Amino acid sequence: MSYSITRRHLMKSAAATGVAATLGSRLATAAEPLGIALVVPSPIGDVGWGHALKAGLEPVKAAYGDKVKITVLENIAEGPDADRIMNKTVADGNHFLVAGSFGYQNGALQIARRNPKVSVLHASGFQVAPNFSPFAAKYFQGTYLMGMAAAALSKTGKLGSVSAFAIPELITSINAFALGAQAVNPNIEISVVWVNSWFDPAKEQEAAKALIAQKCDVIFSNAQDTPSVISLCEEQGVYAFNLNSSMKKYAPKTYLGCVATDWSPYFKASVDAHLAGTFKGANAFLGVADKVVQVVDWNPAIPADTVAKIKDVEGKIAAGSFSPFTGPITKVDGSVGVAAGKTMADGEIVAMDWHVKGVVTPLPK
Repeated sequence: MSYSITRRHLMKSAAATGVAATLGSRLATAAEPLGIALVVPSPIGDVGWGHALKAGLEPVKAAYGDKVKITVLENIAEGPDADRIMNKTVADGNHFLVAGSFGYQNGALQIARRNPKVSVLHASGFQVAPNFSPFAAKYFQGTYLMGMAAAALSKTGKLGSVSAFAIPELITSINAFALGAQAVNPNIEISVVWVNSWFDPAKEQEAAKALIAQKCDVIFSNAQDTPSVISLCEEQGVYAFNLNSSMKKYAPKTYLGCVATDWSPYFKASVDAHLAGTFKGANAFLGVADKVVQVVDWNPAIPADTVAKIKDVEGKIAAGSFSPFTGPITKVDGSVGVAAGKTMADGEIVAMDWHVKGVVTPLPK
């Protein structure tokens, strides 16, 4: 059965038993279930990133039943505590680790190197090892479509984004949002507030209020694990959308939609490979064609002609005949970001550290 553990409970256990004393003390046998540990940086609620990751493991449990044992470790801050906790999960016999935050990368990679029989999936990173696979979603494919809808509904021509951290994954989401909007209205502008947190409801709401005060009438909640931005926008009568899982129940009137992620195909294939002894570390960058990124819960207020255009572009993205990052694309400083007729490769996208023209807020240093 799956269960959740908080940092406090796990650290008490570590203090009582001693992490060092447990290392190597449990060796998996053929009769034992595969221990799978999911570690996430924020509390797991009914929406958000952690919720989507946990939901992605449910089909694994359904497929394997008692042959797997899933442990969910929530609210684990990035840093030394996370490293100790992830080490303890392996010492406790878990041989499959899902490290669910960018900041877990170094600690999780060291675990993989010390434990070659352990398979590790790491969210949003870039390092690869024989038993270590980074995975990320092509959110930008969905946020481009959301940009088209936002521009069609915006009356001010000003859009906003409350964003967690200025990492490439979130920068690309904003840039594609801008490009999709500009495909409908070339004069659209995007303002961004970086909150530097995955989970801070009060700060997120203050950021949304600041954007609304600047006349932004569609807000992108970019990697928030709470519905704080979505619910505030409902109160203010402003359209809003988010990533990972639907928050429609928190904004029945002004919810623009959701760029949802379904990690179950990837998690199931990875567990299959581990159990078969064929797991090989590789960079997984997954999107619409992989059925990992899905745009859902479109607002009925979006004009019918815009919906038709969105569906057409969505089909081309799924077929691989269109990418949001096909030039010409101009950087915010006026230089060439992508030349006409060129399309950014995945490796360039995952390293993106610049904004497109139209994003008026400078990136933090």
